[in-house]
Amino acid sequence: MQNTRTTALIFFLALVLAGGLTIGYLNTPGEWYAGLAKPPFNPPSWLFGPAWTVLYVLIGIAGARIWSRVPRSSAMAAWWTQLALNFLWSPVFFTMHAVGMAFIVILGMLAAIVFFIVLAWRVDRVSAFLFLPYLCWVSFAGLLNGSILWLN
Repeated sequence: MQNTRTTALIFFLALVLAGGLTIGYLNTPGEWYAGLAKPPFNPPSWLFGPAWTVLYVLIGIAGARIWSRVPRSSAMAAWWTQLALNFLWSPVFFTMHAVGMAFIVILGMLAAIVFFIVLAWRVDRVSAFLFLPYLCWVSFAGLLNGSILWLN
């Protein structure tokens, strides 16, 4: 049992971190983003890498914990949905320059995160708590995305 949980943890951490790193590498902000009008609360660009690294570790741990308890569940479906939307956002925003579409993606991501927290709460409260910093960050990112949409 312990070996299965350790394997799941390694798999989920590798999946989320490698996926996030790849998405980030392939979809850099670039000059287009630098030229956009941004709100005064826009954080410095150096903050995003460390923030997402910590969040991806938390996302991976939560995914492994839920998968180890209820692999075929609504909570796991919400986990996969938020990850797919998370990985979709950067290409839509930074590569396609579709700020409005990215805002729709981030709203869907927020909904999936909230659903995951609610559903995970019934199965594993630690997993639900692990998603709270992610909920806060994506809420902030949604506000930032919406502000950029409004200003441009």
